[in-house]
Amino acid sequence: MRTTVKTAAVTLAAACALLLGGCGGSGGSDTSGQGSGSGPAADVSTAAGQPGTLLDTPFSKPRLKLTDNKGKPFDLVKQTAGHPVLLFFGYTHCPDVCPTTMSDIALAKSKLPAADQAELRVVFVTTDPDRDTPARLTEWLGAMDKSFIGLTGDFTTIENAARSVGVGIAPPVKEKDGSITVTHGAEVLAFWPKDDKAHVLYMSGTTAQQYAHDLPRLIRSEAP
Repeated sequence: MRTTVKTAAVTLAAACALLLGGCGGSGGSDTSGQGSGSGPAADVSTAAGQPGTLLDTPFSKPRLKLTDNKGKPFDLVKQTAGHPVLLFFGYTHCPDVCPTTMSDIALAKSKLPAADQAELRVVFVTTDPDRDTPARLTEWLGAMDKSFIGLTGDFTTIENAARSVGVGIAPPVKEKDGSITVTHGAEVLAFWPKDDKAHVLYMSGTTAQQYAHDLPRLIRSEAP
């Protein structure tokens, strides 16, 4: 299994490109190169490496209608309206970035007061829908936090939604050796409840402690 992770380059420029970075999978091989930067770029107001990067131009929530991990239709805009939301695009067979990211978020969420935990919505949208069935998503996410929402469905719909918030993904590719390469962005987008827009972007490598520090402010629609 291999995974290629595409992460947003955080700069102070008016428009920044998306860079394609390699992330080693079980096959032990990495790939890297420069991505095309499809979708809107993220303008940011802090320097690279800072957790909780505030976006100068917030992203609207993707108008995404898929199937959730309970097998029911899920309208992202309607069913998360007025809630703080953390949105991540990844896949359950990912050997590194995806489980680490979701586990860190789960740990950070567990440190919140019960009322804040009830308000927060954590949404994991698969970039590998053929393998990530509702049952698979329930099993995988449930090991971290049973309240996490997993979404699966048509790949093109997922790809368009990801691009609308500056996250690059590509269709899974089956290699000659039978392994599958899945290219996806490693950003986590944080949507404020007051306007349902993504005001904060977290890069791969953000720790559970950093999420725990920021979540109370995100829940109040405040900059970290």
